[in-house]
Amino acid sequence: MATNLAINEQLLGTAYKIGGYRTKKETVNTALEEFIKRRKGEDLIGLFGTIEYDPSYDYKKIRTR
Repeated sequence: MATNLAINEQLLGTAYKIGGYRTKKETVNTALEEFIKRRKGEDLIGLFGTIEYDPSYDYKKIRTR
């Protein structure tokens, strides 16, 4: 799917140099992947303290073989 986007050239140039990428396409795709990973990570962090665990669960018992 070909897309024509108006991307801030200064931001793109900075990302291009910092990342050491060979193409603009590679730079944008990597930036999108990192954005998605960060947002998913933030969603996981939001779960801390919201999950109740079974008080009888003994993780140390499972470690022994």
